[in-house]
Amino acid sequence: MTYAIEVIDVTKRYGNLRALAGVSLTVAPGEFFGLLGPNGAGKTTLISILAGLTRASSGAARIMGHDVTGAYREARRALGVVPQELVFDPFFTVREALTIQSGYFGLRDNRAWIDEVIENLDLGDKADVNMRALSGGMKRRVLVAQALVHKPPVIVLDEPTAGVDVELRQALWRFIRRLNRDGHTIVLTTHYLEEAEALCGRVAMLKQGRIVALDRTENLLRLHSGCYVELRLGGDLPRQLESLVAERREDGAIRLALPDYAEVEGVMAALREAGVHVQEMEIMQPDLEEVFVQIMQKS
Repeated sequence: MTYAIEVIDVTKRYGNLRALAGVSLTVAPGEFFGLLGPNGAGKTTLISILAGLTRASSGAARIMGHDVTGAYREARRALGVVPQELVFDPFFTVREALTIQSGYFGLRDNRAWIDEVIENLDLGDKADVNMRALSGGMKRRVLVAQALVHKPPVIVLDEPTAGVDVELRQALWRFIRRLNRDGHTIVLTTHYLEEAEALCGRVAMLKQGRIVALDRTENLLRLHSGCYVELRLGGDLPRQLESLVAERREDGAIRLALPDYAEVEGVMAALREAGVHVQEMEIMQPDLEEVFVQIMQKS
């Protein structure tokens, strides 16, 4: 099988700093994959190696079977990267910037696809506006468009929605989902873990240059087998339940952390025995953010 992305025991050192310490992973064609980790975990370093912006100290990386150093032309053509930083050329309009980007990949007649990308990213009214006149959110849309302009089979999104408005975020994800349905492989790094939970079929979590978790998203969520019960009470919480309190909110709600769903009945029994009236109750499954925090603390 030819993987969309294959990383084999990759390390990267900057002097005494070890940014990556033997990372290995594979991403299948057509997969929506999440790459998560705290700041400084090595995510951007790994992306830079895949994009050819940085050379690994050891190990190998391939895009669609093409080695990123030995077959760098083929690897570059197969990859589109949306960088974290706002990098743009201030001397061109949006359409000119996308046309020039097409030229980098030898695409002569790419106007129809450029128009489609501009439309799907809601850049139509800015297509002939100079790049330096755009807002930060609009510049980020152009970065996404530049990554897609040569129709790469593999797309890496490095914090694509950082600092952008809700409207752009929704438009971007609609377009990216469509590309994924059409067969494009998507790799996403984000600090908005609700995005990763909703979008990614598999997730890798990095910490200090190492992968500390790699599994399907639903399997990672099952790692936390318990649940949360959020209560609003017409009285004081019974003393025997105090050890379960995870959070007391300013609006009066109390969140209890239970090791298992079966413990809910014990909570209700304690409340009935104490004569405490339950005004509101909600049972919630832990989300990916809580699983992430738990894994980072244990690693």
